[in-house]
Amino acid sequence: MALNSVNTNVGAMVALQNLNSTNNELNTVQSRINTGKKVASAKDNGAVWAIAQSQRGTSQSLNAVKDSIMRGQSTIDVAVAAGESVSDLLVSMKEKALAASDASLDSTSRAALNEDFKALRDQIGKAVSNADFNGSNMIKASGTTIYALANADGSSKITVAAQSLALGGSNVTVAAAGTIGTVTTATAMIATVTTSIANVGSALAKLGTGAKALDSHLSFVGKLQDALDAGVGNLVDADLAKESAKLQALQTKQQLGVQALSIANQSSSSLLGLFR
Repeated sequence: MALNSVNTNVGAMVALQNLNSTNNELNTVQSRINTGKKVASAKDNGAVWAIAQSQRGTSQSLNAVKDSIMRGQSTIDVAVAAGESVSDLLVSMKEKALAASDASLDSTSRAALNEDFKALRDQIGKAVSNADFNGSNMIKASGTTIYALANADGSSKITVAAQSLALGGSNVTVAAAGTIGTVTTATAMIATVTTSIANVGSALAKLGTGAKALDSHLSFVGKLQDALDAGVGNLVDADLAKESAKLQALQTKQQLGVQALSIANQSSSSLLGLFR
C-alpha cells in the first residue's frame, strides 16, 4: 500500500475505529448512570439478568406470603379477643353458680341469680358467633383452621388449628340451656364451669402459640426478602462512583480521539505541498 495516498488514509481509519469504540463505551457508562444498573436488560448480560429476574420473582412472591400471614394473625387476634371475653364470662358464671349453691337462698334471690347466669351464658354464644375476620371464625363449632403460606412457591404452610369455644362443645362444656335454678344444678354447674375455664385457657394458649409462630415467620420472611433484594442489587446495580470516574476518563478519551482523527484527516492535505 502506498505510504502517501489520498485514496486510503489508514491513520484516519484507525482513529475512527478508536473513536467509535470510545463512543460505545461512553454510551454504556451513560446508560448505567441513567438507570443505576450495570445489567438493565438481557442484552447487557443474559445469564446475570436471568438470575436476577428469578430472584425478583421470589421476592415479589414473598409479598403474598406476608399478606397471608398477616391475615392469619388478624383472624387469630379476633379469636383470642373473643376467647378472653368467653373466659371472663365463665369466671362470672362460676361466681353466680357458687352463690346459687347456697341452700339458704330464698326463691327470689335464686331466680335472680339464675337470670344473671343465663344472660352470661347467652353472651358467650354471641361472642363466639361474632368472632369473624374476613369470613373466618376460629372459635365457633367446626371453626376455620388457619393455613398461612410459608414460602414463595406455596409448598409449605403454617397451620393454626381452630379451637371451638361454642356452648356445649369440647372446651366450653356448659350446655346452651344450662341453668342454676336449683341447689343441685347450681352445685353441678360449679364443676362444669371450672372445667370450661381450664379448657378455654388451654385453647387460648394454643391460639397464642400459633400467633407467635406466625409473627416469628413474618419477621423471617421480611429478612429473607431484604436479603434477596440485596442479592439482586449486588448482581445488577452499578457502582456509580466507579462509573462517574470512568465517565470522566472516557470523555477525555473521546476528545483526544476527535483530535487524533482531525490530525489524521489533515495528513492527506499536506501532500499538496509536494506539488507546489
